[in-house]
Amino acid sequence: MSGGTTGPLLYSVGAAVLGMLQFGFNTGVINAPRAFIETFIKEQHQVDADRSSFLFSVIVSIFAVGGMIGCPLASWVAEKHGRKNALLMNAAFGVVAAALMAFSKLAGSVEMIIIGRFLIGINCGFATTASPTYVSEVAPLRLRGAFGTVNQLAVAFGLIFAQILGIDAILGSDEGWPWLLGFALIPSGLQCMMLPFAPETPRFLLLTIRDEQKARVALVKIRGNPEIDNEINDMHAEDRAERQEEKFTIWGLVTDRSLRTPLIIGIVMHLSQQWGGINAVLYYSSTIFEGAGLEPKDARLASIGVGSMLFIMALVSIPLMDRLGRRTLQLGGLAGMTVFSVLMTIAFFTYEGNKTMSVFAVIFTLLYVAFFGVGPSSIPWMILSELFGQSARSAAVSIGALVNWFANFIVGITFISMKDALGHYVFLPYTAFLILFYIFTYFKLPETKNRTIEEVTAFFKK
Repeated sequence: MSGGTTGPLLYSVGAAVLGMLQFGFNTGVINAPRAFIETFIKEQHQVDADRSSFLFSVIVSIFAVGGMIGCPLASWVAEKHGRKNALLMNAAFGVVAAALMAFSKLAGSVEMIIIGRFLIGINCGFATTASPTYVSEVAPLRLRGAFGTVNQLAVAFGLIFAQILGIDAILGSDEGWPWLLGFALIPSGLQCMMLPFAPETPRFLLLTIRDEQKARVALVKIRGNPEIDNEINDMHAEDRAERQEEKFTIWGLVTDRSLRTPLIIGIVMHLSQQWGGINAVLYYSSTIFEGAGLEPKDARLASIGVGSMLFIMALVSIPLMDRLGRRTLQLGGLAGMTVFSVLMTIAFFTYEGNKTMSVFAVIFTLLYVAFFGVGPSSIPWMILSELFGQSARSAAVSIGALVNWFANFIVGITFISMKDALGHYVFLPYTAFLILFYIFTYFKLPETKNRTIEEVTAFFKK
């Protein structure tokens, strides 16, 4: 009987999710070395503090511009050259991006950091599409959900790893920060070594290049069992069903009035993930904690708690997802984020001369992150696949990813200027968005737990 975990399956999934670890690492890595990078910018370009802060915002946010390019590029390359080869090409690309950042200080070039961050953004955007696709196509059906959560765990682990490396005693120093950014070479380098020994996905071999013999060989290797006829037959049946449905392009989906409501819901879910302010915390938690009265060294240590909380909540949310449902977790997460963003703002106002409130500012921030991890962290990524049938699903997921990366870019480019303009009120715009997202979710998002696509579609037709 096929369908369990085997060594080749775990190896293949491990090689693929290194791309998601890379995504988490590069989301968190820019946080700790802000002061050192801004000093480097001032030295190289002879600019004032405002200009160096703006250029740092560009370094942070251009990562998301790359992500917007990488997402659709991954779909095209994976379909044309295969899932495994797409991951391998992306890994080689990541090595180049990491090398540019690692040697930027040696070359005295701020531009190398910007270009490196842009290229690693393409790499990470590519990975957020290609890695989950590969994992879902090699995982057995009954374990697909469990293996899918490995992607989120890899992101959280990458984030923690970046924050640990960013403390003063390791690479969070004026000498260490280029190597901190350049450490992105390790996940990509490991992928380059591991992927050649991983199989192509049987689904791609069977349904795209129409080579059933190769598909069978790959499936036997991954499953560790020659009894794979049922799985091959299921793929053939799925292929026949797909051929009978009209495929939607992105433009076709946007212009189809019958699908407009679920598309808007999916887009708002992705906006809620970013404009609730989470990436302001992930990109700038050290800055936020210093603003709450912590010493820079302590702020960098406290930032490790942000990634750790995300990792813990990713584990906690796995059993809750099918027990409580998507709608309940999304509403609970948004409500908790709203409450703790308000409490964070209060703590920022009262920390001066009050060490206890500085500690509470950190605690409230961590609880804000915890509620993000309950639902808004993962639900936007899964909800579009549950709101659309097979014919429109790929286009819908692509639109959601593009919206997510665009919203990510807006947060990255605006946070520092917002903090300068609003001071301790900086989280109130995010609080206002969270309230709006909660209201929208309450009235518009149906529960998709244990409901077929046909049932969900019928709900929207009503």
